[in-house]
Amino acid sequence: MWKSRLFTPGPTAVPDEVLLEMARPLIHHRTPQFRKLLKEAFEGLKYVFQTGQDVMILTSSGTGAMEAAVANLLSPGDHCLVVEGGKFGERFRELAQAYGAAVKTIPVEWGRSVSAGAIEAALKSDPAVKVVFTTLCETSTGAHLDLKAIGAAVRQHPETLLVVDAISSLGAVECRMDEWGVDALISASQKAFMLPPGLAFIALSPKAWKAVEAARSPRYYFDLSAYRQTLAKEDTPYTPALTLVIGLVRVLRMMKEEGLENVWRRHRILAEATREAMRALGLKLLAEHPSDGLTAVLLPEGLDAEAMVKALRDQSGITFAGGQGKLKGRIFRIAHMGWVDGFEVLEAIAAVEIQLARLGYGLTPGAGVAAAEKVLLSAGG
Repeated sequence: MWKSRLFTPGPTAVPDEVLLEMARPLIHHRTPQFRKLLKEAFEGLKYVFQTGQDVMILTSSGTGAMEAAVANLLSPGDHCLVVEGGKFGERFRELAQAYGAAVKTIPVEWGRSVSAGAIEAALKSDPAVKVVFTTLCETSTGAHLDLKAIGAAVRQHPETLLVVDAISSLGAVECRMDEWGVDALISASQKAFMLPPGLAFIALSPKAWKAVEAARSPRYYFDLSAYRQTLAKEDTPYTPALTLVIGLVRVLRMMKEEGLENVWRRHRILAEATREAMRALGLKLLAEHPSDGLTAVLLPEGLDAEAMVKALRDQSGITFAGGQGKLKGRIFRIAHMGWVDGFEVLEAIAAVEIQLARLGYGLTPGAGVAAAEKVLLSAGG
């Protein structure tokens, strides 16, 4: 018998108080009581997004908000640039192609991070690019990019929009939508927002709203103008996921109580503890610039990461994520985002040590845990 422990980069663990809040009897969504909650949610999301713009709540997975960005900002034939360094960069490309855009990609080796210079060069080579699509953290590789520098580069092209998938990073790492010049920022409930899957969030800059007015791609459920109109009335155009919105309000209160910069710092400490532990075990990190939301770890030749993930889940109740696409069987991913503390990270590291030892990998038991403890102690954790 064992307890289930979730260390996947979505869904993540949900705090008990949030679960209890969502277990209350339902109320109707077209009532003053629910509108009051929606208003608080809309305002709280602005704080996490670091924006003065409206943040819309969609009842969908994060991919729904990605599709909404494509459908509302592009017309068929429009040129766009997609940073493609993993499964979710690929998803932006596939969405743009589905809507008939002329797509140019910047291929990035999986695990590496695109540079602002590479985006600047691509924009100079094609001045007709209307939208740049990228990820803040490529969830499939754990690679983090320098969004501040990229925002500055794109701002040199006044007619070009910057759209960012921050689904696995917003609320875990520093991200300042307005200050960094992001025109559309996307996230979802099941990552650092500490909720079950089912909500997606998207905010647009004034520049992006002008593009919405001009775009001619078909859309209905994901027509962001409809969400904006009802948001002004503290409402939604379609039936929302009531229990998730109720949970969201509780989560946003928790994040405000902790303070956003403290939330970022907590994630940074847990990430560094995890990374130092993996290095102490002689394992390599996949990402050149790893995210503070998750760590992707390469296993040596001869060890099957998929088999390791399965054994941990079935034999210990510890759930990590495996690799996606061409990384399947080569990496495992440990999430340290959302409702996670230092002691839980130590549990995850101990689980890695035990399973590696079972697989015959030579290690000194406790080496990874000791390295993580040093980080936590030095940070006051």
